[in-house]
Amino acid sequence: MGTSPKRANKNGRLALILAGVVVGMVGLSFASVPLYNIFCRVTGFGGTTQIADKDSATVLDRMVTVRFDASVQPDLNWSFKPEQKAIRLKVGETQLAFYEAVNLGDEPVVANAVFNVTPDKAGLYFDKIDCFCFTEQVLQPGQRADMPVSFYIDPEMDQDVKMDGVTTITLSYTFYKAQDQSAAKAARDQAAAGAPGSTDIKG
Repeated sequence: MGTSPKRANKNGRLALILAGVVVGMVGLSFASVPLYNIFCRVTGFGGTTQIADKDSATVLDRMVTVRFDASVQPDLNWSFKPEQKAIRLKVGETQLAFYEAVNLGDEPVVANAVFNVTPDKAGLYFDKIDCFCFTEQVLQPGQRADMPVSFYIDPEMDQDVKMDGVTTITLSYTFYKAQDQSAAKAARDQAAAGAPGSTDIKG
């Protein structure tokens, strides 16, 4: 028994719709991570900090203490710690803090740092001007690096009633081994070729 042209057209449209749904779902899966990251940066969700391209134009008398925390994923053989426990600053005042990282292993390693602040609601007002976390970091065996972060607390925080009781913000970083270790291979090849390198860097 043959299929009527009307039914064949209906089945064709259904197949196209289903194919469109599949393509849309695949596209959404690829877009979900960057969209989630954009959402977090815009809203400060989960303590995600903001990025600023310049210092704050306003400095208030309100004082806030920023504490610093550091950790390393188990598969990364690095030492990582803040070089200061806390900084007390005015809202809107730009400050510079440092973390220290040391590669304790016997091979070059590429690593990335993820970050957040607590309380989570402070993420919307924690502005970083520059940070080691913006790029991947490569350390040679035994290499030590001072890693800076320049930041301020957005004065708009003072207008948010939900932030009235906030006097302390904790900035936390966790280093993890990058999946792409090609930069580490390049560093290893460079070292094998006898190229000069630094064992103590800043920046």
